[in-house]
Amino acid sequence: MRKFVATALVGLALQLPSSLPAAADRDAAAAQAGGTLEAVKARGKLRCGASAGLQGFGQIDINGRWSGLEVDFCRAVAAAVFGDPDKVDFINVSTRQRFDALESGSIDILQRTTTWTLSREATHHLLFAGIAYYDGQGFMVRRDLRVTAATALASDQICVAQDTTTELNLADYFRQRGLPYAPKVLPPDAAETAYADGKCGAVTTDASALFALRARLPHPDDNVILPEIISKEPLGPAVRQGDDRWFEIVRWTLYAMIEAEEMGVSQSNVDTVIKGDNPRIRRLLGVEGNFAQPLGLTADWAYRIIKFVGNYGDVFERNLGGRSPLKIKRGLNDLWTRGGLLYAPPVL
Repeated sequence: MRKFVATALVGLALQLPSSLPAAADRDAAAAQAGGTLEAVKARGKLRCGASAGLQGFGQIDINGRWSGLEVDFCRAVAAAVFGDPDKVDFINVSTRQRFDALESGSIDILQRTTTWTLSREATHHLLFAGIAYYDGQGFMVRRDLRVTAATALASDQICVAQDTTTELNLADYFRQRGLPYAPKVLPPDAAETAYADGKCGAVTTDASALFALRARLPHPDDNVILPEIISKEPLGPAVRQGDDRWFEIVRWTLYAMIEAEEMGVSQSNVDTVIKGDNPRIRRLLGVEGNFAQPLGLTADWAYRIIKFVGNYGDVFERNLGGRSPLKIKRGLNDLWTRGGLLYAPPVL
């Protein structure tokens, strides 16, 4: 089976972290002394740990341009801090590298399809700033297997990534049903490639990643995503513990994008609605008050996020939804007013 075009691009991006240790040490010291915001401003750019090979969330095109929902979130933070969404260096981090990269100071934000769990916060000294995408673990199978439910799969047909919550969830799923369990456990980032190369009849990972994988395959319709979701996978940005102001900046960037969508403020109309008299919109966009001043942000921080990047719906639709090749429905990732789980505190 053909290799993915993204493979060569990811290979190039993987070389980036090796050039960072000395700079990372300096930035970690600066962050400890004065805070992450000060280190970011002194450097003149935000460093975002992302995935370079997951369509819809983080990927690099042939021109070296990054795109994806998680990429756009980092651009939104840069827009809030600098007024320029392009003041970001994206660092491709693998599943195994990601926590070390954040702890060492090589990156300022980890935004790489990472599930929020207690053990990760406690063990890796990080904090998740919110949930940017509600995901869940699913299964994709080859259509010619004629499998319609995960319980009909033999475990030795399934490829799963080692040392991930995915592996633990799969083991729990089979154990709770008293089914034999002997999957093909592969190094992180290898399970999907093995499925694409025909080395297993099924693969399990986050449902969002399954949609992206299917879209990249030579014959997408020969593959079926099963209806079962066997876990909760809340994905979101993470930062180092001990810097409350940076944590708040990252968290409120996400909230501002959600709040803007609820208010009907989008990238296409923000320059019009800012002239209106709606007091909630005027506060959000910084026309009235400067509620983020204690965080070191200017009054128009949220305006810049929406103007340069968009609200949550703008970002979802172009990367994952109807305006993207993936065509993923909003589902849980819709506003609470439309039956989803997205709900943001007010900006006051």
